[in-house]
Amino acid sequence: MLLPVLLGVSILIFLIMRVIPGDPAVMILAKGGQGAFTEEDLQAMRQKLGTDRPLLEQYSSWVLGLIRLDVGNSLATDRPVLEDIARRMPVTAEFAVLTLINSLVISVPVGVLSAARQDTWVDYVFRIVSVAGLSMPIFWTGTLLILFLVLTLRWMPPVVYAGIIENPIENLSQVIWPSLVMGYSLSAVVSRMTRSCMLEVLRQDYIRTARSKGLREALVLRRHALKNAILPVITIVGVQFGHLMGGSVLMETVFVLPGMGSHLVESIIQRDYPVVQTIILLIAAIFVLINLVIDILYAWLDPRIHYA
Repeated sequence: MLLPVLLGVSILIFLIMRVIPGDPAVMILAKGGQGAFTEEDLQAMRQKLGTDRPLLEQYSSWVLGLIRLDVGNSLATDRPVLEDIARRMPVTAEFAVLTLINSLVISVPVGVLSAARQDTWVDYVFRIVSVAGLSMPIFWTGTLLILFLVLTLRWMPPVVYAGIIENPIENLSQVIWPSLVMGYSLSAVVSRMTRSCMLEVLRQDYIRTARSKGLREALVLRRHALKNAILPVITIVGVQFGHLMGGSVLMETVFVLPGMGSHLVESIIQRDYPVVQTIILLIAAIFVLINLVIDILYAWLDPRIHYA
């Protein structure tokens, strides 16, 4: 289903970008200081950008460029689209991986302990923390964290992004804070899912059998309960990772990270058709591939699952 899904997404985003108000030629001329441009100037700019061609011709040209890995230049900056995406992709990928690690480190132990200590003070505290993570907007949490860092540690998000290869220490200091904020927000969903799945598994007969054999509770939870409760959790984590790879626009904006999310928003505002279409299609491809990996993990984790 990968190719049909990507084909449908490409057609949909191509048509949506043409339907929404705004003309990139007008924006470029206005941005260039030509406040009183003529109709001839506008037609010449449309011809230069290629937006005056029939829609089918524009779509075919874009798809053929994708196949050749050359979708042309940005309408706004005149730089190669794929080069800009390739430069911003590592930033989003690093942010997504760190966020996912933080989310799993928080959520899985919290969900397991909350299920194992159901209806105790431990369970109530963890549930309150989870609900708080679901309730608080991430831009508000991120702003509060910046205020805390400024007032307590005298640290401000730097304007210039430091690459992980050029300066790994400064890079980590820039990325770790937004990843903690986003990881806490995502961990709320994963921890509640983990708790629900664990509670269901802990009521099964084989768990009572394992306990009756005298196995330690930690071993029962880790080897017997968590392994059988992890499949729905993997689904949630995979979907979240797809969202993160698409770019967390709010966190990249609040903490000044030059990732794909902020680039996508800028391109939508500028009606930069090639950039928006390519980024959206790339995000769709990431989602489809992640779903494929999750399906494979199902069969690996649970031998009862077989694919014809």
